[in-house]
Amino acid sequence: MSQDGHVPPGFSATRLARSRALAVATLNLPSGTGFTPHTHAEHQLTWAQSGALSMRVDERVWVLPPTLALWMPAGLPHAVDAHARSVMYGLYLSPASCPIPWTEPTVVAVDGLLGALIVHLAGDGPAPAERARAEAVLFDLVRPVSVTTVAARMPRDDRALAVAKLLSEDPADSRSLDVLGRGVGASGRTLARLFLAETGLTFARWREQTRLRAALELLARGLPVSTVAHRVGYANPSAFVAMFRRLTGTTPGAYFTH
Repeated sequence: MSQDGHVPPGFSATRLARSRALAVATLNLPSGTGFTPHTHAEHQLTWAQSGALSMRVDERVWVLPPTLALWMPAGLPHAVDAHARSVMYGLYLSPASCPIPWTEPTVVAVDGLLGALIVHLAGDGPAPAERARAEAVLFDLVRPVSVTTVAARMPRDDRALAVAKLLSEDPADSRSLDVLGRGVGASGRTLARLFLAETGLTFARWREQTRLRAALELLARGLPVSTVAHRVGYANPSAFVAMFRRLTGTTPGAYFTH
C-alpha cells in the first residue's frame, strides 16, 4: 500500500489466497504521512505496533496508540494519519469467511498476546494448519472496548465555517464567539445558532471536541501533558486533565496505556 491511500492491484487477493480468513500487511509510516480516504473490499483491523495513528470516517476520529486497534467494515471510506513514526499492521479479512459481524467502526484493545499473534500472522512462516489455529485464537481475542470517539462536524455556513477552520488550526485561540464573529461579519448569537443547527453541538461543546482531538494527536506524538494543555488553550495542566477525564473517562496517561 502506498502512502497516497491506494492499494496495489491484486494485493488483497494475493495475500488472502493463503488463508480463507485473513491477510496481514506491514507498513512503516513516517510521522506526518498517511492515507487519503479510501475503501477496501475486505474488513480491516488497523493496529500501530509502535507510534500512533488516527483514523477518520467522515467527521469521526479515533486516535490509536499501540494498545488499541480499529475494526473497519468493508466498503466504508476512511483515512489514516501517522502522528509519530509508526509501524502499522493492516489485517484484511474476507467478509465471506470472517466470523466477526460488526458493521460499524469498533475499537479493540490490543494486549501482548493479540499483538504477538498479529506479528506472527504477518510472516510467511506459518503452515496452513498452524495458521488456521492462530487465526482462530486471534478471532477469539478481538473484542470491543469502549473508547471515546471525537466528532466535531464542520458547519456549512461560510461564516461559521471560517470560525471553525480558524479554531481547528489554532485550538488555543480562546476568543469569545462575539469577538470571533466580528471577523466574519456575524453576531455571536447568529454563530451560536449556526453551530448548533449545522454540527449538532453547541459552540462550547464543538470547541471542546476540537481541542480534545488536537490534544490526542499531540499526546500521541509523545508531548508532555503541560505542553499539550498550553497548545490547546488551557491555562494549566490540571484544567486540561479535568476536561480530558470528563470527556474520555480517564486521564491522558491512562488513555495511552489502556
